[in-house]
Amino acid sequence: MTMDWKTLYKSRVVSAEDAVQVIQSGQRLFLTGNVSVPHELLAALVAYAPQLKDVEICQALTVGSADYVGQEMEGHLRVNTMFISANIRKAVQEGRADFTPVLLSEFPLLFKNGVLPVDVALVHVSLPDEHGFCSLGVEVGLTKSAAESAKIIVAEVNEQMPRTLGDAFIHVSRLDYIVPVDYPIPELSMSDGETSAVVEKMAAYIAELIPDGATMQMGIGAVPDAVLKYLYDKKDLGVHTELFSDGVIDLVEAGVLTSAQKTLHQGKIVAGFILGTQRLYDWVDDNPLIEMHRTEYVNDPFVIAQNERMVAINSAIEVDLTGQVCADSIGPKLYSGVGGQLDFIYGASRSKGGVPIIALPSDATTRSGKRFSRITAMLKQGAGVVTTRNHVRYVVTEYGVADLYGKTIRQRAQALINIAHPDFRDDLKKQAVELNYL
Repeated sequence: MTMDWKTLYKSRVVSAEDAVQVIQSGQRLFLTGNVSVPHELLAALVAYAPQLKDVEICQALTVGSADYVGQEMEGHLRVNTMFISANIRKAVQEGRADFTPVLLSEFPLLFKNGVLPVDVALVHVSLPDEHGFCSLGVEVGLTKSAAESAKIIVAEVNEQMPRTLGDAFIHVSRLDYIVPVDYPIPELSMSDGETSAVVEKMAAYIAELIPDGATMQMGIGAVPDAVLKYLYDKKDLGVHTELFSDGVIDLVEAGVLTSAQKTLHQGKIVAGFILGTQRLYDWVDDNPLIEMHRTEYVNDPFVIAQNERMVAINSAIEVDLTGQVCADSIGPKLYSGVGGQLDFIYGASRSKGGVPIIALPSDATTRSGKRFSRITAMLKQGAGVVTTRNHVRYVVTEYGVADLYGKTIRQRAQALINIAHPDFRDDLKKQAVELNYL
């Protein structure tokens, strides 16, 4: 006779301190990320780390403290990240943590296909339902395949984790160690309540490019969030995105975001993970409008392209006059990662009526107070090209929209100079002439 899941559950409950004892020197861990980082397990791992040697922690973006990449962890724990989040940026730049460049659509496949075999997965799930299924909640996309491929799964089961639907579930029988916890999911506001005039202008230009019936992807940051406020006159918008935030709720409640004209998953908001406030976490809980899916599905350009009128909105650090987009480094200094940018830019460009957009403010200021143009004659030496000049279409700043598709280098240079900050246009023209672009 098989044990019923409730008995099984009780038999696997341990403390965080006991759970991390399963980890051995030389092993590879997978750590769930975004706002789903399992705080109690991670704190227990940091305390246990001095007894370990050469443990690799694979992750994408994590939100929260980064004690586990502190200098005192050297030789014990070493992070290998596929996207550089703010909390571990310094460690990567100082060579104390590793960075593996990979498209977000292929991130889970590294684990699933055994390129990076996982010994132990640290995950964070909701309470089980009446059938013994826990939901991965706010972070499904990057975690599900990675967890399934691990030899051992250690799970924080959190009373406050929302139960998201879709391909989001893992059965209690798959969890080898269960650590019951009860703390709120960290909140992360995209707009921080303040949106600059520059962001507002960019958002207004982007909104003009979005047709009725469009399916939207919104990357991380203030711009995609600001765009949502300009869409209340649109009809039947949909969402297919790696992540979404609070702005979506108001559009749904206003009857604008219906997903009724979506070609794929009609009537559903499809995403891999969620970042936002408690209001969002309460809203997605058990909400049949939301379908969470694995990132290798959500971010697959060939899946994305099946959505007609697919709009992709992504940001950049700098764009050169030929249309090359740098979004992952400042010169050779690694800053973030490709994320889902190329997946969605390419997917949208292959979609019928698709609108691939790169948005960036026209200028920025260094820490020392020096202003510079983010539309530049050439990318900085060592800069990473995330979206190539062959993939780019619309580039938006607060000064307008440059449509680069099917345009010569001469036409591209002129269009990009036209949306650069006026203070830098003359200099850009001069450099373009020197490069024989103009």
